[in-house]
Amino acid sequence: MKTAKLFLSLTVFFSSVLLAGDKEDIIKQIMASNDYVNKNKTNMSEYSKDGALEFWSSGGLLHEVGPGGRSDEYESFNMSIKHVEVLILVPKKAAVAMYYSEGSMTPKGSKPVGHYMTRVTQAFVKENGAWRIRASHWSPIMAVSYTHLTLPTNREV
Repeated sequence: MKTAKLFLSLTVFFSSVLLAGDKEDIIKQIMASNDYVNKNKTNMSEYSKDGALEFWSSGGLLHEVGPGGRSDEYESFNMSIKHVEVLILVPKKAAVAMYYSEGSMTPKGSKPVGHYMTRVTQAFVKENGAWRIRASHWSPIMAVSYTHLTLPTNREV
């Protein structure tokens, strides 16, 4: 019985050690990336060596992003990140982050976006000791009258 309790205690301890830092590191990276764009008006390079796949809030089809990331530039960029949640899929190897991004921006060569609000889901992988983006989905938040309804479970897809 003592052996089982010791084993359980060690399992809980090592599980918490494995997870410690992953969530915090990813949250820090998300916040640092946003701060970087707010200050420099261009994106930070934080993509996987294999690039990433992304759905953008502007719509369209799936976009392939190279290892260098997106080369977006802005006349103005004043965004904030809120309510970050991180799910560790494989400790020290893979995770998913979900959060809200909102504010205002003016992409170079485009019209200003005065009230930009989007939900973000990003898949991260650990490469050479750093968390890198492997996939992103940016989904705009829109006030829609039916969002409070539950869809029937028997609907056809």
